Amino acid sequence: MKVTLKDGVVKEYENAISVLDIAKSISEGLARNACCGIVDGETQDLRFVVDKDSEVSICTFDDEEGKRAFRHTASHIMAQAIKRLYPETKLAIGPAIADGFYYDFDRPTPFTPEELTAIEKEMKDIVKENLPLEKFELPRAEAIKLMEEKEEPYKVELINDLPEDAVISFYKQGEYVDLCAGPHLMSTKPVKAFKLTSVAGAYWRGNEKNKMLSRIYGTAYTKAADLDAYLNMIEEAKKRDHRKLGKELQLFALLDEGPGFPFFLPKGMVVKNTLLDYWREIHKKAGYVEVSTPIILSRQLWETSGHWDHYKDNMYTTIIDEQDFAIKPMNCPGGMLVYKQNMHSYRDLPLRVGEIGLVHRHEKSGALHGLMRVRCFNQDDAHIFMTEEQIKDEISGVIKLIDSVYSLFGFKYHIELSTRPEDSMGSDEAWEIATNGLRDALNENGIEYVVNEGDGAFYGPKIDFHLEDSLGRTWQCGTIQLDMQMPERFELEYTAADGTKKRPVMIHRVCFGSIERFIGILIEHFAGQFPTWLAPVQVKVLPISEKFEDYAKSVADRLDAEGIRVETDNRAEKIGYKIREARNERVPYIIVVGEKDKEAGKVSLRSRTNGEEGQFDLDDVIARVKEEIKTRANN
Repeated sequence: MKVTLKDGVVKEYENAISVLDIAKSISEGLARNACCGIVDGETQDLRFVVDKDSEVSICTFDDEEGKRAFRHTASHIMAQAIKRLYPETKLAIGPAIADGFYYDFDRPTPFTPEELTAIEKEMKDIVKENLPLEKFELPRAEAIKLMEEKEEPYKVELINDLPEDAVISFYKQGEYVDLCAGPHLMSTKPVKAFKLTSVAGAYWRGNEKNKMLSRIYGTAYTKAADLDAYLNMIEEAKKRDHRKLGKELQLFALLDEGPGFPFFLPKGMVVKNTLLDYWREIHKKAGYVEVSTPIILSRQLWETSGHWDHYKDNMYTTIIDEQDFAIKPMNCPGGMLVYKQNMHSYRDLPLRVGEIGLVHRHEKSGALHGLMRVRCFNQDDAHIFMTEEQIKDEISGVIKLIDSVYSLFGFKYHIELSTRPEDSMGSDEAWEIATNGLRDALNENGIEYVVNEGDGAFYGPKIDFHLEDSLGRTWQCGTIQLDMQMPERFELEYTAADGTKKRPVMIHRVCFGSIERFIGILIEHFAGQFPTWLAPVQVKVLPISEKFEDYAKSVADRLDAEGIRVETDNRAEKIGYKIREARNERVPYIIVVGEKDKEAGKVSLRSRTNGEEGQFDLDDVIARVKEEIKTRANN
C-alpha cells in the first residue's frame, strides 16, 4: 500500500493493515475527505483520502486541516459527555477554532466552571470506549424528523436554513448523533490530551436579540506535553494581560464613560510618543513626508471612496448644516484629497505620504478588548503614489521597512497574500495587475508566503504581516494593500514623460497598524518590561533615608539633564520596600544612594537583567543608559 503524505513524500507500507482497513471502511460508505485515523500506531492524527489508484493521502496534526478535524472531534466528545450527564441540555453549534474548540448549549441552569471537572471525567470515559465516528446523510424531511425526535430545536433551525440543494450529513458515535459536515477522526480513542478551559455566555447565532446560551471552551492536542505547554502559555498570558499590566504600570485607563475609547495616562503617553518619534525618524530616512487630514469629512467623500457602500455599518455619522458627515474610519480618502492639491509629474513619483491619523470604527460592546479591540485608535498610515513600473521596488522597500520595525522588537513573523474578496470593486484586469504586482515583489525578494484566497480589501489585494510574540501567539499588524481603484474613483493624475495624463497606482500600508493595539502587544510581549529606550521611567533613584535626599536629587538632575527619564522615590519607607516597588514597576535601572555612595561620589546600581551590580561612577551609568537608548537595544 502506497501512502502519500501532504508534503508529497511517498511511503510504502508492507504491513499497513490499519491503513487498508481504514481505506476499506471509507470506500464502503464513509464520505470522501471526511475521516481521520492513526497509521501504524503513530501518535499523529491523520486524514485519509482514497483515490482511484488506491493511494492514501495524509495530513497530520501539524496541518490546519488535521488540527480542525482533531479538535472538532473533541467538541463532539464534550457534547456527548454533556448529553449523558445533563440530558435536558439542547445542542447548538460546536466548531473547532484557533487553539481549540467550543460548543454552545441551552440548559435551564447555565453551566458553571465547577462543572467542567465532571464533564472532563465523562469525556475521558468516552475516549476509552473507542467509539467509531460514522457519517450518514438524510433527505431534508428525514433530517428534520430525526432532530425533532431528539428534541434538538437549534439543529432543526439550522437544517431549515440550509440551501435546498445542501447535503445534510450527520455523525454518530455510540448513542450520540450530531448534525455536522465534518471532517472528524475515525474514532474517539486518539483524543486523550484535552482540557476544558472556560465557560462564557454567547447569544444564539451572535444576535443579541436571541437567547443567551452557555459556551464551553476547550482545547485538545495529540500529546500531553503539548497540552501542558499550551496551558502554561495561557497562565503566562494571564500574568502578561495588557489590561492588568496597563493598570498596574499606570499606562492607560478603560473607563465606563468612554467604552472602547482608551485614556492614555502620562506614562502611557511616554511610550506612545516614543514609538511615534521612532516612526517619524525611520520614515523621514525612507523618504516619506507627513500630513494630517480632518477627522470628520462629508458623506460625498465616503461615497466616492466606496466606504459608504462597503463600510457604513462600522462608521459613526453626524449631521452638520443639514448635510451628512462621517467620522473617518480610515485615512485614505483624505490622502486622496491631499494628492490632488498639486499637479504631479512622473518625476515626482513615487510620492510617499505618511499620516498618524486618529480613526473611529464602531465595534459591538462584546467585541471590545482592552487596547486590542477599541473604537478609536491612531493608525500609522502611509500612501505611496507611483507608476506601474515602480510597484515592485516600492513594495520591496515597504517590506524592508516593516521587517526592520519587527526585528527591532524581536518579533518573528509570517506573510499572507490576500486576494480578491466577493465584495469588491474594480475590473478583473486591474485586480490581476495589482495581485501580480504583490506576488512578484514577494517572489523577487525570496519571501515565503501563504495565499489567503478572498481576504483582500474591497479595493485591492494585500500583503499581511502576522507577527509572533514571546509566547508564540500571532498578531496581524502590518499590511501592504495595492489599490488601483481609489486613484480611478478620485480621478488622480500625473503627467507622463510623453506629456499625457495617467493614473497613478497607490499603496496603502501600515507598520504598527493601530498604535494602541501595538502598545498592547508590546506590553504582553515584554511582560511590561519595556526595553530601556521605550520604558516610561528608565532610572529610579532611591535614597536610603531622608539624609541623602539632596544627593539623590543631584543624581536625578544629572540624569535628567542627559535626557534620561528618571524618577526619585523620597517616601519614608525602608529601602528594601522601595527596591521591591521599583522592581514591580519594571524599571530597567535602580540607583540606590546612601552614605558610602555620597562619600565616594558614586552610586550603587541595580539592573533589571543582572540584579545588584555594585558601585559605579555616575558618568559610567549615564554612558551605559544613553548607549542603550541610542541603539534601541532590545534588553
